[in-house]
Amino acid sequence: MLKEIKINKKWVENFKTIQDQVEELEVLFEYAKEGAVEEAEVELHYQKCLEIMDDAEFRSTLNQPQDALACILEINAGAGGTESCDWSDMLLRMYIMWAEKNDFKVSQLYKVDGDVAGIKSAGLEISGDYAYGLLKGENGVHRLVRVSPFNAQGKRMTSFASVFVHPMIDESIEVQLNPADLEWDTFRSSGAGGQHVNKTESAVRVRHLPSGIVVECQQERSQHQNRDKAIQMLKSRLYEAELERQLEAKEKVENQKMKNEWGSQIRSYVLDDRRVKDHRTGHTEYNTEAVLNGSLNGFLKAFLMWDQNPVAMEEQA
Repeated sequence: MLKEIKINKKWVENFKTIQDQVEELEVLFEYAKEGAVEEAEVELHYQKCLEIMDDAEFRSTLNQPQDALACILEINAGAGGTESCDWSDMLLRMYIMWAEKNDFKVSQLYKVDGDVAGIKSAGLEISGDYAYGLLKGENGVHRLVRVSPFNAQGKRMTSFASVFVHPMIDESIEVQLNPADLEWDTFRSSGAGGQHVNKTESAVRVRHLPSGIVVECQQERSQHQNRDKAIQMLKSRLYEAELERQLEAKEKVENQKMKNEWGSQIRSYVLDDRRVKDHRTGHTEYNTEAVLNGSLNGFLKAFLMWDQNPVAMEEQA
């Protein structure tokens, strides 16, 4: 059974902040009419109020129970060998920097290095209020176009990597697991972590036989700790699968699934043209370096607003 998650108290705090700012603006406006304050000060506060209200409207889109949860973000390199592995590593860095800039706690669950450079796959746990709600729109294929540093002729190359974001369930949600349905493997961790991590089989992999879902964890030093984390990750995947089953009858969700198929990119990062474009919302930014350094909030906000009414947003575009 899935339990409903309680609404975060920050909604009430945000409403009070807006109320206080609007009341302060009204007072400043009255002072301005009497010549006691400059119009520029009123305008400055007015713009501040608009920003706060705009942010509140954006936050109101996070209205699903699972939106308040932490999340697991996984990256997998696509076809393209070293190019795609390097691109996956760039995405990993981008999401870590986004999390740190926005005061989320981020930890690496696993990482599989590429044969020459970059990574074949990696998983992050991102914790904090509404981490899943903010990042859920990152699900899909991300496309990079650039002059390749791995090509001696300096040719323009295209690389793909897929991103999957799952809600990380907590004690407010109950997912039943039958131990008989689990198949375990242990192996040595491949990443950094000292002699203990690399010389003992502390990493674990678990397969849920009824669903075929497989997760692995090499974050912790001990096998026992990694088993606990792997179970939590598996429950999160099963919870997400249940949510998808509940929503699959809706046409909107079916359309979204098509968008997330391999080879149908949700966003293109074209470095030599200096633009990053989201193909669902049309949102485009031209400071590619800033985006790759974690400045993703414009894209996250545009997706959440589009997701509320995609038809209206497409007509405006």
